[in-house]
Amino acid sequence: MPMVLIILVINIVYISLLTVRTMFLLKGKRYHASLISAAEAFVFVLGIGLVIENLGEIQNLIAYAAGFAIGILVGTRIEEYLALGYVTVKVISKHTDYPFAQMLRDKGFGITSWLGEGRDGKRLVMEILTSRKNQRDLYNHIVAYDPEAFVISHEPQHFRGGFWVKKLRNYYQLQGEEQLPPAEEILPGMDPQAVEEIQQAEDINLDKYE
Repeated sequence: MPMVLIILVINIVYISLLTVRTMFLLKGKRYHASLISAAEAFVFVLGIGLVIENLGEIQNLIAYAAGFAIGILVGTRIEEYLALGYVTVKVISKHTDYPFAQMLRDKGFGITSWLGEGRDGKRLVMEILTSRKNQRDLYNHIVAYDPEAFVISHEPQHFRGGFWVKKLRNYYQLQGEEQLPPAEEILPGMDPQAVEEIQQAEDINLDKYE
């Protein structure tokens, strides 16, 4: 295998490990992160050694830099696939007499709902806690049931009380570390085709709730 390809692959692996290790730290999973850091250090020493031994060839430096960029992409994809942790989603709808909350409860989501006062009148406010693995499905149903609903989400740091804690008790006994919330600007993974299929299958019609 050409040296340039070896350096490229090694750095992709190294940066992927570094990215995943950072994600684990942000989720409070220190023991997982420490195990990954051991492999990360080995790959780093191996890769930097090869680059130093072949500094005279510019293609090796280019391969090292390219591996860095690709490794970040690979690492973030791995973290997205693992979908660690939980997310809290707040939904605000102008349709106060619309059985929005119950429709989501029927899909298995835990909902706390109340009436709020907005600039233009009363609003239905819902707060939903779900695992990141179910996040996309939740977004699809929210948009299918009310395309105009305001949605904001974040990852909670702590849990206390509520039925979700019973499910999470064993998890937090083993993995109960701080979880730092990342920025969420959009609904990642929301599938327009899935939204349309849900609307058609469940005959969603908001006109009668205007």
